[in-house]
Amino acid sequence: MSETATTSGKTPVDFWFDPLCPWAWMTSRWVLEVEKVRDIEVRWHIMSLAVLNEDRIDELPEEYRDMLATKAWQPVRVVTAAWQKYGADVLGPLYTALGTRIHNEGQGPTREAVEGALAEAGLPAGLIDYFDQTDFEFDAELRASHKEGIEKVGQEVGTPVIAVPGPDGEQIAFFGPVVTPAPKGEQAARLWDGTVAVASVPGFYELKRTRTQGPDFSNL
Repeated sequence: MSETATTSGKTPVDFWFDPLCPWAWMTSRWVLEVEKVRDIEVRWHIMSLAVLNEDRIDELPEEYRDMLATKAWQPVRVVTAAWQKYGADVLGPLYTALGTRIHNEGQGPTREAVEGALAEAGLPAGLIDYFDQTDFEFDAELRASHKEGIEKVGQEVGTPVIAVPGPDGEQIAFFGPVVTPAPKGEQAARLWDGTVAVASVPGFYELKRTRTQGPDFSNL
């Protein structure tokens, strides 16, 4: 598919997410708001915090090790299996159903949350069998999707990764933006316009300020 236009003629926005990440979830809700007020179409892709950190798991703080060594694999396996079996069109609805349960409702990345998300997205309940499949059938596909996204921005960042066509038609990509709460309406549009403008500048590297609060899911 073209990097500069989707089949609907809209500008494609490729979005890589891990369902476990609360910051990716906030950014994804913002991008969906942007889709309402700008001529864009989001295309969902999978990346994995477990894959990203597997070679440095012993270097991480202890409170993150168990999550990244076990829990981080489970939802993303199910999402990857759904994608492989039923196509990329299922990723958006499944991510929304799963993220709502994990983040907004505070269920966390549990088996029950994933089962509920599969049912809401109209997907077969049997996909839950991939939740604990350590010899994962679609491991190569998961890693390839992750690699495609992370190589656009570098190994030092995480999820989300967003890629859009630049002014010359070549794709530009960036990590984030990290934003909470997720803006809506024209505020969402202004942030989009500014983010794309900054990312389009050759040589731009980073814009950052101190974060004073965690994710705010109250207005989602």
